[in-house]
Amino acid sequence: MAKFYTEEHEWIEVDGKKVRIGLTDYAVEQLGEIVYVELPDVDDEVEAEEDFSSVESVKSTSEVYSPVDGKIAEVNERLDDEPEFMNESPADAWIAVIEAEDEVDTSDFMDEAAYKEFTAE
Repeated sequence: MAKFYTEEHEWIEVDGKKVRIGLTDYAVEQLGEIVYVELPDVDDEVEAEEDFSSVESVKSTSEVYSPVDGKIAEVNERLDDEPEFMNESPADAWIAVIEAEDEVDTSDFMDEAAYKEFTAE
């Protein structure tokens, strides 16, 4: 499953109409020590570019935005008890899986090379 990246510093994995989403290493570094992750509820409706979750650190709070229209299919309940897992392994600490309404057009997102260039600016 290929990973893509958004300008809001989220990584996404697309599998058909399912989109797994988390925060990038870069975002987690910027936030610092994460102390709380507000998870959405399963079956919540989400809209592309609208926030559906938030991540709190000792420095600040960051919203997490949906890359697609759809509904929450799964949430990573491990983050309820262990929000620090996001600091330990951002690539594995997914927040939610969204079931998209339509096929996901990945051309709207960056690949790893483009994201590295984006964060270097």
